[in-house]
Amino acid sequence: MKQYALLLVACLFASIGRAQTDVQKRYQTQLIMVDDGGVVELDAGTFTFSGSLSLQDKKKITIRGKGVDKTILSFKGQTDGAEGLRVSDAENIVIENLTIQDSKGDGIKTMNVKGITFRNVKVEWTGPPKAANGGYGLYPVQCDNVVIDNCIAIGASDAGIYVGQSRGIVVKNSKAYHNVAGIEIENSRNAEVFDNEAYENTGGILVFDLPDLVQKQGGNVRVYNNYVHDNNLPNFAPEGNIVAGVSDGTGLLILAASNVEVFDNRFINNQSVGTGIISYLLTERPITDKGYYPFSTGISIHDNVYERKSGPPTTRGRFGKMFHSVLKFDQDIPHILYDGIADPATLDKNGNMPADKRICIRNNENQSIANLDAAQGFQHVSRDAAPFDCQLEPVKTTLGNGR
Repeated sequence: MKQYALLLVACLFASIGRAQTDVQKRYQTQLIMVDDGGVVELDAGTFTFSGSLSLQDKKKITIRGKGVDKTILSFKGQTDGAEGLRVSDAENIVIENLTIQDSKGDGIKTMNVKGITFRNVKVEWTGPPKAANGGYGLYPVQCDNVVIDNCIAIGASDAGIYVGQSRGIVVKNSKAYHNVAGIEIENSRNAEVFDNEAYENTGGILVFDLPDLVQKQGGNVRVYNNYVHDNNLPNFAPEGNIVAGVSDGTGLLILAASNVEVFDNRFINNQSVGTGIISYLLTERPITDKGYYPFSTGISIHDNVYERKSGPPTTRGRFGKMFHSVLKFDQDIPHILYDGIADPATLDKNGNMPADKRICIRNNENQSIANLDAAQGFQHVSRDAAPFDCQLEPVKTTLGNGR
């Protein structure tokens, strides 16, 4: 009887395996054969796939599950491809009402798509956060007209919700936690990031411009009405990644970005950097890209709320080392840090920036500021807020300015 029972179990597992393979083949066939304007309907249930699903060269396609945590596509043990779902060279694509789990690489990557909407989508790596997790959860890159609405990203070893080298972006009503970076806008133009919650990441929200990318300079980014809190997770990015240098305890970090407006946010209990404004030069990484501009300019931080529990900042990462060994900051860390590295080519004879390139910080609750004077080797760190008491014109993103 025992042998029959074992045989029955073996047959059952073999049957399940065949069924999962059949579902993967069926979904991939649908993605290949769907006509422009069509809908690919995904069933309710949990399905384990061994390889990536892909959609290419299609227009006006909707990929629709039965709901977050109702349609679950698991790529645990993936052997073929890296992404869970990849969409490329397409137009007006909607991905909605589904969960992607444990892909070998990125959860959902869309590349060269004109019009991409993620709605009610969850991407996660189950288990504790670790460097072996995929880099990005939602990963539109080189796309136009990106909408990420009511989505969830968990466990990415780089960024949970990431938009790179894209134009015309809305990220709203979404949650990101247990990632290295919760939400990241990189080398992208005309972006609205609002009504999101980023928590228990290493860094809550990042706005970066980096070298050696196809789209050289982003800008016109508005970050508002977000709840960014408790982003104190130790950094678990693979060594060498740019986000591996983000210190735990970071609420918002602006790196070499221009024309960024940050307002009506709550930055709560981010123990190291409520908001950081820095130049790429502070990373001390070499720059070989002649078209790259490494300075942050035209930054407006206003009407936000800052709160932090008493206690020291992190001792880890580059900021951690600066806090303790260079700046001698201990308990009394300013909420807003500016590295003090400005483009010398833009300064007048008195060392002042042009009005439209200034760093303006005003009307924030519990506001405290430090200019780290990194350009002069941290010799004259200043907590004087007066040089930042200015006002820039509101950033216009060509998206109707949000809601």
